[in-house]
Amino acid sequence: MQAPGAKHSNFAPSGTSTRHPWTAVVSLMVGLAAWWLASRFSGLPAFILPSPMQVLARFGTAMGDGSLLQHTLATLEEIILGLLAGTLSATVLGYLLAKSRLFEQLISPYLVAMQAVPIVAIAPLMVIWFGPGMVSKVLICSLIVFFPVLVNTVVGVRAVPRSLHALMGSLRSTRLQVLLKLELPASLPILLGGLRIGATLSVIGAVVGELVGANQGLGFLINVGRGQYDTALVFVAIITLVIMALLLYSLVAYFEHRLLAWQEWRE
Repeated sequence: MQAPGAKHSNFAPSGTSTRHPWTAVVSLMVGLAAWWLASRFSGLPAFILPSPMQVLARFGTAMGDGSLLQHTLATLEEIILGLLAGTLSATVLGYLLAKSRLFEQLISPYLVAMQAVPIVAIAPLMVIWFGPGMVSKVLICSLIVFFPVLVNTVVGVRAVPRSLHALMGSLRSTRLQVLLKLELPASLPILLGGLRIGATLSVIGAVVGELVGANQGLGFLINVGRGQYDTALVFVAIITLVIMALLLYSLVAYFEHRLLAWQEWRE
């Protein structure tokens, strides 16, 4: 059974675009060279634009004293918990919205209003209500993940052809069988697309919460570096966040490749 919309995806599953892996290495080297040239010949002091070697040295110092690992693990915990909570709640609510037009009409105004407010405006309220600890960061992370996963869930479930529902009905399938045998496999490509977006957004949510108020995490480390004019430390935290986002995205893409292997076999 070919999943609806699978052929129209703009992003190929992980592993299908590795024809020239060296291009990423060349691009990275060019970027580092441009960074070094800018720091070397721009005349800017190191506290404004540190060189790659200064950032690398600061990275070694932060790793040596254990601070980078400590703050990275704190942010990673917030990201994982927020991603799981946001994805689970969005998937359940999205399925209910996809199956009930009345429920959608009742809930949609609140969902749109919640999405219209920037997360940076909601984050201070979360910190005030729930404190600067883990709970507020997980909630902020869940909120930023929630909407894209919700939308993809609704679109994916509604994209299942009515003819297949009729076929399952003629076979006297139960509601649970329809969900597990038809709706979930057919909407899986769209659901995983939303999860990939949510995986990268979860990093943003955690950092926004930490920038507003926290005593640990990479966002807290950025605040410390900014306050001490330790720009190299800010670069270290930002680069660590980028690596973390890439790893999360790649992990979701890997599972997408594994779960949708039957599509490649059919093609």
